[in-house]
Amino acid sequence: MSQKSCAAILGTGRAVPDNVVTNKDLEKIVDTSDSWIVERTGIKERRVAEPDEMLTDLASKAATAALEAAGVSAEELDLIVLGTASGDVQSPATACLVQERIGAHNAFCFDLSAACSGFLYSLHVADSLMIAAGYKKTLVIGGEIPTTYINWQDRDTCVLFGDGAGAVVLGPSDVEGRGLLRTCLKSDGRGQRFLNVTGHNRANLPTVENLESQNHAVRMDGREVYRSAVASMTDAMNQVLEAEGITIDDLDLFIPHQANIRIIEAIGKRLKVSSDKVYINLDRYGNTSAATIPIALDEVCRNGLVGPGSLIGIATFGAGFTWGAGLVRL
Repeated sequence: MSQKSCAAILGTGRAVPDNVVTNKDLEKIVDTSDSWIVERTGIKERRVAEPDEMLTDLASKAATAALEAAGVSAEELDLIVLGTASGDVQSPATACLVQERIGAHNAFCFDLSAACSGFLYSLHVADSLMIAAGYKKTLVIGGEIPTTYINWQDRDTCVLFGDGAGAVVLGPSDVEGRGLLRTCLKSDGRGQRFLNVTGHNRANLPTVENLESQNHAVRMDGREVYRSAVASMTDAMNQVLEAEGITIDDLDLFIPHQANIRIIEAIGKRLKVSSDKVYINLDRYGNTSAATIPIALDEVCRNGLVGPGSLIGIATFGAGFTWGAGLVRL
């Protein structure tokens, strides 16, 4: 569990590609249908980056929006943490590319890889560093372009993912009790066989044979992922609620990882959270991996669904397996 935070969320931002790919579009390239996708996933469309559109582009746009909302300049930042598993290059960290793009020359930067849990992991790490080292202003980004690693002939996975980025600026607040109040972060490497993206590596070189066989693409056991995600996110959310001495009814809003509508509904039932408190944008974006939570945070803040003092519950799950939950007071 995290320590009590000394930093508040001062501003949020998001960015998604302009290119909208609907379920009808996917019907043209793979054996599927709009009704099949909606019934099983809840997704109606997703944003897909153009070939020349990079994660740095999306992450920088989200970062700039968050900085503007916070009234903080890029030069004031002490730290940038980017949660991603789909960085632009192997090295350097994409966070460094974002740093250059936005002009945050006084910050130190790194990427954090925890798949779909990357933003919450990054938020926890940034908050902990602010407590331990006294950093004042931090930028935390969750961004992914998972469509890079999609086999567009695999109807079980290609319908699920979309691209995007979301960001928050953390900084000091005069109001006590704001910020990341509590987290529960966990992982289990035994789950890696059920959801993974091996990419091109020493064991899977980018040969003609490997490219043709799509060995670099997302591989998933949907049934096992569903079972593990529901149980893990429910347990983690209950742990942070109990540790904070509150109940699910005390939340103003619950933002679950936007992976699949059936997963979200099952978690809601287990937690016994009112459906009107569960935020869902899965139908418009699909699963943007580490970006789902910060994109949703920006939407609810900018649309007036939450405001100063609102208590938000967050739960996430990703390959690894990695998972966790958190409580944020705006």
